[in-house]
Amino acid sequence: MYEPIRTKPVVHRMGATPADYPHSSRAEALDIQLAGHLAALLAVTDELGLDEGAAEIAAQVARLRGAQPARAPRHSAEDAAALHQRAHDLAARALLVAASRADTTVAILAAERMDAHAAALTSSDLAGAL
Repeated sequence: MYEPIRTKPVVHRMGATPADYPHSSRAEALDIQLAGHLAALLAVTDELGLDEGAAEIAAQVARLRGAQPARAPRHSAEDAAALHQRAHDLAARALLVAASRADTTVAILAAERMDAHAAALTSSDLAGAL
């Protein structure tokens, strides 16, 4: 049988008012999440040496964060297929967040990056089969 709770809650915030701690809106949280996914995609894109795609991604990260992103120096891509798969997955995550925040520019960019990395994976699979 259900009996209602008649006592006050035990946990209290001492002297806390809503202004005592920072709040972020859903849109701000999505901006932060999207910038993080794009920054990770930028790092993988830089590692692959895809300068054109990296410039577009860096511009969107700068727009979302308000500052230029840190860029990683280019390394030799030892396992390009794994990097392309990782980049494809990161672009897919960015696409999902961009779609939920209704950011058409980033959604189109993420879809283009997904297509580019999927094509690179397909061509590397074909080259490996020959």
